[in-house]
Order: sequence, then structure tokens, then C-alpha cells
Amino acid sequence: MRTLLLLCCPLAFAQDLPNGRGGAPPPVNATYVRENYSKFEYRIPARDGVKLFTSVYIPKDVFSDGKTYPILLQRTPYNVRPYGADQYRENLGPSDFFAREKFIFVYQDIRGRFMSEGTYSLLRPHNPAKKGPRDIDESTDTYDTVDWLIKNLPGNNGKVGMYGISQPGFYVSAGMIDAHPALVAVSPQAPVSDYYMGDDVYHNGAFMLAHRFSFYQGFKLRDGDPAPPPVNAVRFDPGTPDGYQFYLDMGSLANVDEKFFKHQQPLWLFNLDHTTYDEEWQSRAIWKHLKGIKPAVMLVGGWYDTEDPQGLLKQFDFMEKNTPPQTLMLVMGPWNHGGFSRGDGDKLGNINFGSKTGLYYRQNIEFPFFMYYLKGKGEGKFPKAWLFETGVNQWRKFNDWPPRASATKALYLDGRGKLSWAQPAGAGFDEYLSDPNKPVPYLGFTFQGVLNSYMTEDQRFAASRPDVLVYKTAPLDHDLTVHGPISVDLKVSTTGTDSDFVVKVIDVFPNDFPDYDAPPPPPPGAAPGRGPAGPPNAVKMGGYEELIRGEPFRGKFRKSFEKPVPFEPGKPDRITFRLPDVAHTWREGHRIMIQIQSSWFPLVDRNPQKFMDIPKALSTDFTKATERVYFGGADGSKIELRIEP
Repeated sequence: MRTLLLLCCPLAFAQDLPNGRGGAPPPVNATYVRENYSKFEYRIPARDGVKLFTSVYIPKDVFSDGKTYPILLQRTPYNVRPYGADQYRENLGPSDFFAREKFIFVYQDIRGRFMSEGTYSLLRPHNPAKKGPRDIDESTDTYDTVDWLIKNLPGNNGKVGMYGISQPGFYVSAGMIDAHPALVAVSPQAPVSDYYMGDDVYHNGAFMLAHRFSFYQGFKLRDGDPAPPPVNAVRFDPGTPDGYQFYLDMGSLANVDEKFFKHQQPLWLFNLDHTTYDEEWQSRAIWKHLKGIKPAVMLVGGWYDTEDPQGLLKQFDFMEKNTPPQTLMLVMGPWNHGGFSRGDGDKLGNINFGSKTGLYYRQNIEFPFFMYYLKGKGEGKFPKAWLFETGVNQWRKFNDWPPRASATKALYLDGRGKLSWAQPAGAGFDEYLSDPNKPVPYLGFTFQGVLNSYMTEDQRFAASRPDVLVYKTAPLDHDLTVHGPISVDLKVSTTGTDSDFVVKVIDVFPNDFPDYDAPPPPPPGAAPGRGPAGPPNAVKMGGYEELIRGEPFRGKFRKSFEKPVPFEPGKPDRITFRLPDVAHTWREGHRIMIQIQSSWFPLVDRNPQKFMDIPKALSTDFTKATERVYFGGADGSKIELRIEP
């Protein structure tokens, strides 16, 4: 059962915000914060005696008029600057709506980071055993912090909410386990949930090279005693805008520590020392502990999250099946990592979504959620899933996710590059030569690092390569809506003993699709003539091949992520996995395309195509391999979609 949600006007209480001169709401900046809030700094003791550095902003009318407010807490490994009671942040809370409405805002350096005492542990494993008085994890640190806040902060109403994006989202997830009774509403946003299984570090056993290398240039362990961050952190200079060539010249991962990190980055080495789903990764998978959660939960993420696309979907699915909280809502929009928290959200890369989705979320979803649970305002009627459906570009509400009404339907790979809804009778295979020294790029143009819109980028550049297989349907004769995960079932073989297989699901626009920036056509009967030209460098959308979902799979993990096994050269085998959920409509006249390749560089590290511990590979280990993908017959390759009836 589902209902269609129109893009509605702001909620009533969101319209009653205080206005500045001329009726416009006052800008939220450091001056506004200083005028309306008093700042305090505390060192909150945890149960083992470690003190956690905490910045607190309290509305001034608590002291002048005796007013009370709920607390909004964020715990972060990224620092709570600016430090000093006379130094003020330029914004407060998840969005400006909160700063104007007024809450007590609390920011805390987690244990072992910046000004907090203790020892840092990467996504500290949760301790599910009965805890002694000095046994700690992120759940207990959150509990102790909340307990101290409600007992010591003036003007609090006894209710606490918690939010955070990315790694701070992990600390929200950890904090809602065995939560303090005062913690009544939480929102893990684009949270890290399982670093190995689909979030930042590994995707189906493949190492996410470019992002991890870039991230660990800046995210470093603290030396010595608690200390604030440097005023101007030194940024890494790769010396070239060409990321593809930079990472190719980097050579084997075995070179990176000596060449770039100089043995000063143990977190990078931790990533490379644990290439299987071992106990170190499994113990950090917070989603496995989210049973019987008490606070109201709003999980927020983006369909185009380039860092943590899988974590919150895994959290939502697990929580739904394990004594879910009374309120559990999944929110997904057309955003990259954290894109919902900033900007209009009307476009990403070359794709236009037709409305200000980010503003809509902040005003009509996020703000009302916390207002209801922390201040008792609003109706408090929240759907199970509140999602933006791409392709048709509309918000929709669902009572379950994926919708039970959707039906699974297979798309079969067929000969001559076809995708067929009917299982092909004739069996065959397509093949290509994969050369790890000439890997398939993930972008069709030069870029350094990870483009935050790559998940919407045009794939025409890849379709023309001989080491990329392309399959597509005929133009659709009706709209086709897909809800939920996309399942991949490939029959493959390789002449190597290990190979990656990257699967991309693509929306192919008709050749006559109008450019987004093109002027509208003249009305009927108008005199012929040329209207104003669009931007000179506007992307031509006719024939655009929009990436909808793409994921790599490292073949040696096809049996188990804990115990990899080699391929037997030339022998067919199966690779099955799921791509993260989508809510997308292929419009009438569009085509569904599947691309299959064995590299996606430098987004993913190169596979030497030899069964081995890849971070230890030498340049001589990288060898060519012939990859085959089999189609047709009783066991040919296929893709399964959950299609709305």
C-alpha cells in the first residue's frame, strides 16, 4: 500500500519562524549565534573517569526569562571547533530552522579525538556483554553524556535528540543502543554502518582506492595529549589534475605507505591489513546490534551517496526485522554524501530533479521530526519510508520498504548486446580482454579524487570501450518503476585466478531528449526563429546514459567474504550479489542498459587478476585476463528488478 505525495507547501509551524527586517528570516551566522546563544565548554566525565570535551550553546532567554528547551546532541571525530568559550560557530543544528526555533545545541569530541581524553578506536566495536563500571563503548559514552547534560545544563526540558552525518552518524547509531531514557529521537544520516560491506572502505571485497587515499590524507590520529586541530591543515598536493594517471603512476598498493604516508598513517595500513571480512571488520558493524531500539528513529541518506550508500539501508532492513522502535522512518533523496544538509538539491552533476529537494527535506521532514519528539509540535504522523523517486522526480510515501506490492522480474543477458524479458533459449558468451595496466576509468574526463556526482554521470564513454560489455533493452513502451535492491546473477569465467566484475545499471535517454538548459519550444502558431541559446558548455542530454546503480564485485569472494577462493582458469562459475536499493522510473521511450567490466579506476583499486593478497602485489603480478560472461540457456546471466505493478 502506498500513496503519492505531492510537493506540498511548508508545514504550518515551519512558517511561524521569527522574521528579520522586511519579513525575511534573519541569516544564521556567527553574529546571529552570538546574539541569541551563550556558549559554554565542559569536560564531561564518562564512567571510567575519561573526560569528554563538550561545547554547549544555550539560548539566552533561558537565563533572562526562565525558558526551557530540549537538547540536540552531536558526537563527532571531526572536532567541535571553534574552541574557546568566546569563539562561536557560524551555524547550529542540522539546519537554520533549528537555530531560529531555539534548542540547546551540544557538540562533543568523541573519546581520543582532539580535546577529549582517552584512546581513539576506529569505529569502536560495540560491547554487547554486560558492562562493568569501567567497561566502555560508544553506547556508554553517549549514555553518560546524556545523563550529565540533563542533570547539569540549565534550561533543559529533559528531552534529548541526536543527529550526525557519516562517521558522526555511526555515533548516533551506537548511541541509540541501550539508550538513556531522555534520548527520545535520533537521526543517523548517511551513517557508516559496516566499513567492509558496502560503505567507505570495501564494496563486495573491492577496495575503494581513491576515496580512502584522499580521506586518510586528512584523518589522522592525535599525537600526545588532547589538543585542538591546527588552524590551517596542510592539504595534499597530487601535483596533477589527472587522477587516473596519478593513481596509475602510484603503482601497487604496496608502494603507497612508503611513498606517500611515510609510515605515519596506521589507519591506512589497517584498511590494507584486513582485506577479508574478518573479526576486525565484523566487530565494527554496528547494524548487527540495533535490536529493540527505544528512541524514535529517522534514517536519512542519498540515492547517490558516493561514500556510505549501503549502511543506512542495511540498518533499516535489520531494525525492521528485530523489534523495531515505535517510529522508524527511512528517508532517501537524490543527494550525494550529506547533500541533504546543504544547498537546494535541485540537481546533481548533469541531472536536474525539478525541485529543491534538499530544502524540502530540511523544512518538511527533518525539522518536523525533531519538533514533534522534542517539543511536541505537529501531528507526528510519519510514514515508514519517505522517498524521492528519480526519473519522474516526485516525493512518495510508503507503508513498507521495499513495497510488498512490487514483483520481482528478471532481465536476461542475450546475444548481440540485448537485454530480454524472456529467458533466451540459445546459450553463448561474450568476452573481453581485461588489462589491469589499462583499467576502465570511472569517468569520461579528467578529475582528481572522487567526483561527488559520479553516480549520475554519463556512461557513453565506457560503452565504446572494447573491455566493456553492453546490453540494453528496446525502447520501453511504458513507464517502468523499480523499487528496492537490484539482484545480480552472473555466470562468468576468467583465464586468471581472480578478477573483478563491475555491474552498472543505466537509464538511456532517447536521442531527442531535450537539454535541461535549452529554451522551451515555441508555442503552436508562433513564427519560426531561434530562441536564446543555452550555456555554451551545456551537456547534451539526447542519448545520455545516466548511471543509476553501479557496484564492483571481487571474484575471489564469490563463495565467502571471510575465506576467498581462486577461480579455476577457464571454468564457468557464478557471482551473485545485490546492488543498493533504488526508487527510479525509466520513462517511456528510455532504455535499460547493463554494462559489465573488470575495472573501475581509480574508484576501485586494480585487481592483478592473480589470486593473492592484493596490497602485497608487485608490478609484475598485474596480468591480462580474458573474461567471459555467459548468457542464455537454463543458467545464463540475469539481473532481477523489483517492479511496481
